[in-house]
Amino acid sequence: MSWLFVFVGGGLGSLLRYSLSVFLLKNWEGSFPLATFISNVLSCLILIFVVLFYEHFQINSRLFRIGLMVGFCGGFSTFSTFSYETVILIKNGNHLVAAGNVILSVAVCLILIYKLTK
Repeated sequence: MSWLFVFVGGGLGSLLRYSLSVFLLKNWEGSFPLATFISNVLSCLILIFVVLFYEHFQINSRLFRIGLMVGFCGGFSTFSTFSYETVILIKNGNHLVAAGNVILSVAVCLILIYKLTK
């Protein structure tokens, strides 16, 4: 049964990720991959919220937790797109933007999770 929750959560997360990308492609013209950055940071925040919510209220619903953490956050975040966009930036000679993308993305996500789950 858990596969169904992962499937639905992943689908919803992917749809939100796609919608965010479409919106930002219309409204952002910079070379920094903002849609991927935002989706990864928001996914970390959602994951933190789910973890803290389940711990605080001592909820034992394994299926919803898996659906949200593995499914939704997995579908909403995107390491493969992050990696691909970074390589494209490097190949196009945007080395500084590529380095900034890696440093900012990894640092922000790790710091958020570290600070908010203490």
